[in-house]
Amino acid sequence: MVLNAATARLGVALRLTEDQLTRDMLAATAGLINCTGGVRGDFPTEIMPSDVNVVTNALLGADARTILDNIEGEDKFGTGPVRDSYFALCHTDLTKPLGEVDSFRQKNNYPAPTRALRSEWGSLGSLRFLVSSVGSKIPNASLKNKTVYNVFCVGMEAYTTVKQDGYSSSFVYRSPMQAGGPLALNASVGYKMATCPRITNDLNVLRLRCTLLG
Repeated sequence: MVLNAATARLGVALRLTEDQLTRDMLAATAGLINCTGGVRGDFPTEIMPSDVNVVTNALLGADARTILDNIEGEDKFGTGPVRDSYFALCHTDLTKPLGEVDSFRQKNNYPAPTRALRSEWGSLGSLRFLVSSVGSKIPNASLKNKTVYNVFCVGMEAYTTVKQDGYSSSFVYRSPMQAGGPLALNASVGYKMATCPRITNDLNVLRLRCTLLG
């Protein structure tokens, strides 16, 4: 039971590490667009529908394919159809500000919410926002020294993970007999990984930079 629990926690740590490495790679290398449609007078501003249109037009102009299919409208109160969309990967701090943007549709207002991804928060134009606590943010980076958030707007086949040495990750366990120690009491368990995230098409991923209103 202890080994099973350790294995589960190591699996979470492995995937979290992969997410962080991918986040940092995109933050360092993806082309950027600053939000300018907001009203607070900072640079970049808070995210607005006009900013989403700019990044969407850029992806469409690069022939980037959308990732998620459209959700057709149904005769249900308070719902509306959802376009086929690109991913918008962002920090959980943006959940409240996104909900205050005109025309933002929460996923519970989709005609078929079960077709939304678990990490999905909602949609705005042709972007469907996926949130994570390990999303990208840079403290004191705006004109007014506010936190700047990177929203990675991604089309199909924009980036990938390259496996090195013929494998991606490996779980390592050494029994007490192998690990040694007094009376074979000590075991060792861990993981190792040999992967490298990289952009495969620079035109299919853009970093939309924004701040929070307030």
